[in-house]
Amino acid sequence: MSINSALLAGVSGLVANSSALAAISDNIANVNTVAYKRHQISFSNLVTAQAVSGRYSAGGVTGVSRQFVSQQGLIQSSNGSTDLAISGDGFFVVTEKGTGLTPADAREFTRSGGFGVDSEGFLVNDSKLYLQGWPLQANGTFDINPSDVNKLSSINVKNLGAAVQATSAVDLSANIDKGGAVSAGAATYNATTVASMADYANDPTTGTKPDFTVEMNVIDSTGGSHKVAMAFLKTTTPNQWSAEIYSIPASDVTVAGRPGQLAKGVVNFNQDGSIDLSTSTLFGAAGATPTLALAASGTAGTPRWADAQGIAGQSLDYDLTKLTQYAAASTVNSVNSNGASVGNVVGVQVSQDGIVSAIFDNSQVRKIAKIAVATFPNSDGLKSVSGNAYQATIPAGQMVIKEAGIGGAGAISPSSLEASTVDLSSEFTGLISTQKAYSASSKIITTADQMLDELINIIR
Repeated sequence: MSINSALLAGVSGLVANSSALAAISDNIANVNTVAYKRHQISFSNLVTAQAVSGRYSAGGVTGVSRQFVSQQGLIQSSNGSTDLAISGDGFFVVTEKGTGLTPADAREFTRSGGFGVDSEGFLVNDSKLYLQGWPLQANGTFDINPSDVNKLSSINVKNLGAAVQATSAVDLSANIDKGGAVSAGAATYNATTVASMADYANDPTTGTKPDFTVEMNVIDSTGGSHKVAMAFLKTTTPNQWSAEIYSIPASDVTVAGRPGQLAKGVVNFNQDGSIDLSTSTLFGAAGATPTLALAASGTAGTPRWADAQGIAGQSLDYDLTKLTQYAAASTVNSVNSNGASVGNVVGVQVSQDGIVSAIFDNSQVRKIAKIAVATFPNSDGLKSVSGNAYQATIPAGQMVIKEAGIGGAGAISPSSLEASTVDLSSEFTGLISTQKAYSASSKIITTADQMLDELINIIR
């Protein structure tokens, strides 16, 4: 009977609009949820077969849930260094536990990037989901596989130990006074005997006092600091200085020549006051690269770190291009080296390409991992789960794991969060129209009920 179909159509209208109200309620409740994607109930009519010509049977309506996962939310600045947003396509790969991951453990996907460091040092978001990435390999690279999630692991920024960087480069800026007189010691100076400048550094009652000395700290492989000096003594030859490099104290190194002496020779300057490295012999033959090599403790090489030090060998590359000889007071402008003693983690930074690095209090920055970005052909087909995350489904298509900003994957925005895609004005408008539609559907039921009462009363 048509009245019965109308009654059922009214019921379907109540059910469909109830679902629409539930979706709108979820949207409004999550207006401030990071990276929340709005849901919408779309209505689709139901048509029944019309068995008798001239009569119409109502089919009603059904609600179809639709989620707008692919819709980009506004990227907003954040004060947290580990707050992350994806600008473009893709999702963070996350898990529900930080350690002991197996292929059977579920991997979820989210754009909720409010990550922080938990008590164990892992990066977790507000839903306690652990951020996944490719860990740094021993050779300084990342083992990236676009289809194997088992290559990923939870990113930990605390359990790293201390950081040490042995000195490998020294940048020296100084001026040696061209106008100074040749000292009396220059006449008896001999770099290979007790009259050397290295001997004077160890015992001022012996050796030859230099005219100018530049001291610098050298960090070894274990973070220890050693003092190394570069000394100059003016000769009677114009624009030429005798030079030595030696350790203070001499016991820090083992050498074949004078105690503590690491290098000896002459340094020449051009007539315009710039250094002439092509004729200088401080580092060996004329024109030799300004590099000082120290072998490891206990090896046969000399010079080497003293056996009692028990440290690895290293090379010091000197940049002497800013060493000048002008008619002005001898002075050291700056001595810069790249070494760093023992340091502990004090912060975390993330680059746009997803590389997570730890910042140490000795100014060192160490790479830890690279954040993976998962993409799907149809991200709107993902299955929503609690924690503002999603699970892979067949309608979503094949997942591909990419590097941030490469191959269509979105770039990482550090110190940023993606806002919810909910528009309150649209939701409130939808709330009003849903309420009216629900009331109208209820009127269908009451009207159909009255018509059925009239039909029943015919027999009275």
